[in-house]
Amino acid sequence: MSWLNWLENRVGFLAIPRLIPAIALLNLFVYILFQLSPGYVQYLTLEPDLVMRGQVWRLVSYIFIPDMFLDARGVSILQSVFFLLYVWFMIWVGNALEHAWGAFRLTLYYVLGMAGVTIAAFLLGAGQSEGNNLPLFINASLFFAFATLFPNLQVYLLLFIPVKVKWLAIIFLLPILYTFLTSSLLIKAALIISLLNYVLFFVPIALSNARHSRDVQKRRLKFAAGSVPVDEPLHRCAVCKRSERDDPELEFRVARDGEEYCVEHLPKPVGKT
Repeated sequence: MSWLNWLENRVGFLAIPRLIPAIALLNLFVYILFQLSPGYVQYLTLEPDLVMRGQVWRLVSYIFIPDMFLDARGVSILQSVFFLLYVWFMIWVGNALEHAWGAFRLTLYYVLGMAGVTIAAFLLGAGQSEGNNLPLFINASLFFAFATLFPNLQVYLLLFIPVKVKWLAIIFLLPILYTFLTSSLLIKAALIISLLNYVLFFVPIALSNARHSRDVQKRRLKFAAGSVPVDEPLHRCAVCKRSERDDPELEFRVARDGEEYCVEHLPKPVGKT
């Protein structure tokens, strides 16, 4: 059982259903209020010095600020259209991740992203008032998770240019890599910490899948060389222990935890019945 399964069995009740759509709509609310009264946003930003003085709400409120769309010079129709597309895309990505993972894992992923960004801000001693678009890193980790789970899904850039999600993720990663390579050691550490939720979720799965693929390849090579008993199976279910030797009609799949299951015992996505 992976650490995610272990944690979900114990504190799964802390899941927040529809978390990302709620955050996206609060971004929309802040955007509208900003157009009416720009000054109030300064009370929501993440400022390490002010947090240490007791303004602890800033540890959460900063995620509702769509920095890239806040422009003190006013609002334009084009800016509003792009922002609405941003909100719609954020809701779409959030719904897809919750459908794939379940509410608990998505909540945990987002909270870990927030924790990483907050720690990075305190390490740098700099907040949003100094031009740091902190929610961008959390949203980047969400998008990278989405692209990892649905790499070949096609979206339409600017509503008419078809692009696979994996290529968008690579394009989005390039400026982050450039910043990492050209920045100081402290900023490098902050970038790594802010994306640590992606590493915690996906690196163990990637390692497990690689190990499983290597083991399957070794077994195939042994079969081809005739160096193993003829009754040794290529596939075996982690639950019922049946193999293709027990039933030639059995189909096997590798789940997200890296284990191999027959179709009957394949773990269902969290949240599904």
